Parts: sequence; C-alpha cells; structure tokens
Amino acid sequence: MRYAYYPGCSAESTARDMHQSTLAVARALGIDLVEPKGWTCCGATAGHQTDRLLAVSLPAANLTKVQDLKLDMMVNCAACYNRMKVANHEISSHPTVRKGVREALDRDYDGSVKVRHLLEVLLEDVGLPAIKRAVKRPLNGLKVACYYGCLLVRPPKILKFDDPENPTSLDRLVTAMGGTSLEWPSKVECCGGGLSLSRTDVVVELTGSIIDMAASVGADCIAVSCPMCQVNLDLRQQDINKQTGKNYQIPIVYITQLLGLCLGIGPGELGFNKLMVPAANVLEKVNERA
Repeated sequence: MRYAYYPGCSAESTARDMHQSTLAVARALGIDLVEPKGWTCCGATAGHQTDRLLAVSLPAANLTKVQDLKLDMMVNCAACYNRMKVANHEISSHPTVRKGVREALDRDYDGSVKVRHLLEVLLEDVGLPAIKRAVKRPLNGLKVACYYGCLLVRPPKILKFDDPENPTSLDRLVTAMGGTSLEWPSKVECCGGGLSLSRTDVVVELTGSIIDMAASVGADCIAVSCPMCQVNLDLRQQDINKQTGKNYQIPIVYITQLLGLCLGIGPGELGFNKLMVPAANVLEKVNERA
C-alpha cells in the first residue's frame, strides 16, 4: 500500500501530534507514505471565503504534484481533505474553473487524482480484520465519543465520505480496537472552526456544548481527525471551565494516537505530551492488561 501523503500546514505547527502519530501508525501497518516535494498550503477554511479561483488553485497545485507521482493522495487533516475533494469537483464540473486553474498553475489539471482520507485507507484498504489482528494493547472498553465535526462529512454530495448526520467510520475503528464507541448527538456539531482566534466567545459556547454532551454520556475521551477540532476542544476547556464553573478534563485525542497505542507504539512517539488536557486516564486504561 503506497500513497502520496499530504501533511498540510498544521502538521508542522499545531498538529505535530497528528502528523507524528500518522507516520508511526503507517509504519506499523506497512503503509508506505510518499510526501510530495514542495507541497504548499491548501487554503484550508480561509481561501474559499476570499476568491473562488484561489480556493481551487491552491489545492490543485498540490494535486498536480501527486498526479506526477501516479499515486492516490492520502490526507489526515479533515480541512485539507475537504479542500482537495472540493477542488477536484470544481475543476471536473466547471470548464471555466478548470481554465482559470490552468492559467494560474501554467498547466492543465482535470480533477482526476483520487483523494483518500486516512480513515478510508484504514477501513477499506487495510481492513478492520487486519487491524484487529495487529492490536497488541486493546482499548479495554475505553469509552470514546467519536467526533467528526463539519469538514469530514460535508458537503456530502462532494465528499461522499460517510453519513453526514450519523457517520460511523471512527466508531467502527474504535470498536475494532476494543473500545466502547458511545452514542451521542454531537458528533457532527460545529466546534467553531477557524473562529478560534477571532471569535473566542463563539468557540467557547460551541465547544462548551460539545464537551458537556460528551461528559453527560460518560466519555473517557473524545476522538477526532481534524486539527482545528482538536485545538478548539482541547485548548478551550480551561476557558469553558472558567465560564461555567465546571471542571471538564476530557482528553481530545487523534484517532491515530489511539490506534498507535493499540499497535504497541509508545505515547511519546505518538505526541501525547502535546495535549493540553492530559490523557493519563487513556494511557492507564490501555495499559491495564498490557
């Protein structure tokens, strides 16, 4: 299994732990990742609010690099995944957009590179039976609230990733690792996304509602696959506690960090030390019968 791995900008800043754990899990499962040379920003959630052509050209610049590698593109950041898929759709559906991108990049691109999220690769290519066989330290019933956010499942007609209202990809992976995937109504609620710095009041309100719901169903942790969701839910718990007078201490962990633990990889290699809310309860649960 070989893929062109697009890390995205956050992999070198706020989401180093996502990047670390992705690489560690890939090595453990025999997934060969090739990082495209000279990759650039995909525009994330800001580009499409300024200029339609810019929002398509930024991801297309990376898609052409992957096209030259003749590989599928694998992405772990939900925002990057979203922008790559939307760019493919725009280019393949609108000749005028394709023409504009051709002029911007000085080469033609037809929107044909297959973009895969890491979860798709794990579930469809590696497969749950193989993952179960590879587990060395199960989650031992760890109660996990799987949080998908907005960008991983919407817009559904373009992403075609999972059910936009009740996705189950993360849940199935957690179950395969021996965890308890919790039923809860906030798995696709918005966390505030890119408003983390500009409108912290909005983010605290939105994340507070999500954290409160996870606490109400007894979650030991929340599993995510989006750097913005992870930062908002992890970083803002202190603000939520100050505003509400509560004492939430729910670790927000990347699904790759949980999977890495189960594969026998040490927490240091998986970036657990970078979490704002410590995940000691997660590590203790996984090590109960290690």
